[in-house]
Amino acid sequence: MAAAASSSCSSSIANNRSVHHRPRGIFKHNHQPIISVPLRHQQSSSTSLSVQLQPPEESGFGILWKRKEDEKGRLGSLAAVRQLTGSLTTAEGLRFGIVVARFNEIVTKPLLEGALDTFKKYLVKEEDIDVVWVPGSFEIGLVAEKLGKSRKYQAILCIGAVIRGDTSHYDAVANSAASGVLSAGLNSGVPCIFGVLTCDDMEQIEMASLFEHHLKF
Repeated sequence: MAAAASSSCSSSIANNRSVHHRPRGIFKHNHQPIISVPLRHQQSSSTSLSVQLQPPEESGFGILWKRKEDEKGRLGSLAAVRQLTGSLTTAEGLRFGIVVARFNEIVTKPLLEGALDTFKKYLVKEEDIDVVWVPGSFEIGLVAEKLGKSRKYQAILCIGAVIRGDTSHYDAVANSAASGVLSAGLNSGVPCIFGVLTCDDMEQIEMASLFEHHLKF
């Protein structure tokens, strides 16, 4: 009698479980969104976003952001963006100034020659280039600003070389040269190109093959 009751009880519990506890497989996530809200920027019709609430893989709810791109693709929106770029092929007829430091001329002279070759390559005439020699890199900024304010040049190229020594003189000159060229461009409104090398020693310059190939700006 007891055995029969036990068997009946077990059967009832099993039936209860089958009713109140569905198999795990039944709760596999349905990847269809419960809520889909389209979002569109007022000023652009190229891209729209939809926010979808759906069950994640384990438990709870997650937010799935889906980006919908139109037929123009991801780069389509860039077509409406105004982009300004310089040209290296239309330098003919422009005037340029070059400020060169005489100190460490063994370095700065080849750099000047390389710069002149490059100007020639882009059809800049020799008469449209003015070269001004200064004692050292420290003086470059002052002269570059004077040339820029003359309004005769479209750009000023600044060439120098500061090589580290045993004292802190290197840091003072290198920092002054950099800030001087920057100030020259800001104060004159004319681009001043920083072509001042700051090297630890001559070996570092040779490793960069500056003498063999000349630096091409």
